[in-house]
Amino acid sequence: MSDFEKDIINQKSKEDELAAMERRDIQQDRRKSDKGSPVGVERRQWQDRRKIRSEEGRERYLDMVQRERSMFIDLGLSRSTDQLLDMAGAIRLSEGEDESARNRATGDQLRTLLPVQSWLPLSIHLISLQNGVLKIAPLNDLSDRQIENLISTANRSGLQVSEIDVEVWDRAELMETLRSVHDLSADRCEKTLAQWLGDIDNGLLLNRFERDMLAEALQMRVSDIHLVQDNNLDAPNWIKYRVDGDLMPVHLLPAEAMARLTTLLKRNAGLNFGDRVTPKDGRFGFVWQGRSVDVRVAAGPQAQDGEKITLRLLDRASLKGFDELFRRHQDVGDYLAKALSPEIKGGGGLILLSGPTGSGKTTTLYACVQQIDRRRRHVLTIEDPIEYELRYATQWQVRPGQQGGEFSDLIRASMRHDPDYIVIGEMRDADTVETSLRAAESGHTVISTVHADTALQTFERLRSLMPAERERASTFTLAQQVRAILNQRLVRTLCQGCSHKKKAQEVLSEIDLSTLGIDADAGVRTHNTSGCDLCNRTGISGRTLLLDAILLTLGPGQRNNIYEALIKNVNSIVGEEGVIVHTRREGLVDLVLSGQIDPKASLSYLEE
Repeated sequence: MSDFEKDIINQKSKEDELAAMERRDIQQDRRKSDKGSPVGVERRQWQDRRKIRSEEGRERYLDMVQRERSMFIDLGLSRSTDQLLDMAGAIRLSEGEDESARNRATGDQLRTLLPVQSWLPLSIHLISLQNGVLKIAPLNDLSDRQIENLISTANRSGLQVSEIDVEVWDRAELMETLRSVHDLSADRCEKTLAQWLGDIDNGLLLNRFERDMLAEALQMRVSDIHLVQDNNLDAPNWIKYRVDGDLMPVHLLPAEAMARLTTLLKRNAGLNFGDRVTPKDGRFGFVWQGRSVDVRVAAGPQAQDGEKITLRLLDRASLKGFDELFRRHQDVGDYLAKALSPEIKGGGGLILLSGPTGSGKTTTLYACVQQIDRRRRHVLTIEDPIEYELRYATQWQVRPGQQGGEFSDLIRASMRHDPDYIVIGEMRDADTVETSLRAAESGHTVISTVHADTALQTFERLRSLMPAERERASTFTLAQQVRAILNQRLVRTLCQGCSHKKKAQEVLSEIDLSTLGIDADAGVRTHNTSGCDLCNRTGISGRTLLLDAILLTLGPGQRNNIYEALIKNVNSIVGEEGVIVHTRREGLVDLVLSGQIDPKASLSYLEE
């Protein structure tokens, strides 16, 4: 190789290195200007914004709700205005997220915010929090250490408690209050289970344990309950809770007791409890803390003569609104909100939510529906199965195997019902993709989910489902109609009460620091595997959304390049003018720098 060629290669490598440094600087500048987690003035602005949108959403359906309430009163049913607004999906700003709740909270709010294990064993009644003073009524005298631990737990939970004010109550009145208020506590479930196992034929105790188990699961933020009933004496019969994506074995029952419990659950769900061979689905509901909670029940065979029951807890109160869901991606939320509120009918377009199973696609789908003004717009959903019942929306259940019951059949039928928005639970086959594109092309806004690993791969996934004879025509329609693609993951967030504060260089190697593009001296938080009372000794508290998004702001006449990219090389879409891209890497770095996730854990979420 000549010296001239070597000089050219060296010059090229220097230019590449400078270009890489420039891209890294741009990314760091972007993170400095948008730190994701609002603090100070930004936090107050975000809260004011949420409050305004919350009030607008509840005002939207107020007149309808008031008339409905009058009708319910005539029918002898008691429904408050707030209950009906919540059922309508008008998101209410919870006191736990309101800044004022740090200094002010009612007893019910305190019992929600504080971990049960921090106050229940003390036999105290939480009364209120006012200006940093926590009022309690204890059954017995508390030691200084117990008071200090309670103050510490409250402050780590996000409250501002400086002192505790003890109120003296009549002992009999206090015991009655403790029994009524703490009736559905976590400890009660263990006590009820012990009583029932001592008298296994007692149906009253069995029903009480079922209710206490569901209440305990809701208190622990459980999404699914798994029950395995196996008649083999050597096989354990566990009740497991899925919390933040992980299964936790909680209760161990004898086979005979588990058989009784699974029979009760199937009977409540309207299933044939004598059939343990055929997989089947059902649902039932119950009231907890003044709100209705639906339970979806799936039953199937287990081993030789056993049964597997899976319960999906569908609590409307756990549904998130737009501002909460896209808190770290405000521009994405604003873009979608605009796309979901067209000023004139016939705006059309396709909004796609992709990701693996369990990535929160359904939550985002329902957040989109709640964002729509269903008072003035007709929303028609096609689902399999219907998870949450939505007021002021038409919901159709897909019935596979029945004539006219498939996704594609229902999409065709829906267009004769004058919908403004068509929400499709999932795109599974070619017919569904084709009919969805036709619906979007005819002026309907179509929102759907699809299984894909990245936002770009979503395009490829849809093209793979298109019929070969119509691939180019369908691809052209896709290029014209797609408005946004959101590929999402749910990542577990660290408990802010016990996670360790460190410098990035103490946790990550130089290669990992370069991979993420963060400074060695940046402050980060790491996972405390021992945990604390706030996180049930796991070190993890909740999950947050990690987005990989593509937003297309181009008009119909500017989308020829998008079509060409879909035909030739889908990766070139990200470089087109008018295409806004949010990479998973940017979101991970934001989460790491804001102390939400462990830096080492973040590396596993990076796309290849």
